[in-house]
Amino acid sequence: MTIVAARTALIVIDLMPRIVSQDLGPHRGADVVARSASLASAFRAAGGVVVPVRVERPNVAEQPPGSDFVPEMAPRPGDVEIVKRTIGAFYGTGLAEALRDRGVDTVVLAGIATTMGVESTARAAADLGFEVVFASDAMSGMTAAEHEHALSVVLPRFGAVLTTADLLAELR
Repeated sequence: MTIVAARTALIVIDLMPRIVSQDLGPHRGADVVARSASLASAFRAAGGVVVPVRVERPNVAEQPPGSDFVPEMAPRPGDVEIVKRTIGAFYGTGLAEALRDRGVDTVVLAGIATTMGVESTARAAADLGFEVVFASDAMSGMTAAEHEHALSVVLPRFGAVLTTADLLAELR
């Protein structure tokens, strides 16, 4: 697989303090944040699009503490910030249109949780005609078992599964 940065977006799901602080598996939230941040830096440097995504609970007056982005994933100029109110990042957010306006045809997914926001976003991306790639160690599940099952059984049906190191090498 060849990644063409100018036509690729890194979509990073729900790296918010209240989520990355949970007991996750197999990767700690801090490790997912560090790997996602290194991918985001590389994508920006190579001319790719970075899409930080966070969730807000619908129909509540105030979001729970820790609902902003972790500092490492705070949107930068040129990023496409998405606030979702569903599990996946496409429904009702304008994300598909924003990516198409930028000439994006491939998405690389990272974030938490593998079998929730990441998988839901991947399914929608595939349905919308985007090529899908997964940064296997820049995401984590609520448990190691569910993460490993997704990586070995479910996600390969939607796209390529690569490590952060593999993706960084592609962007060089």
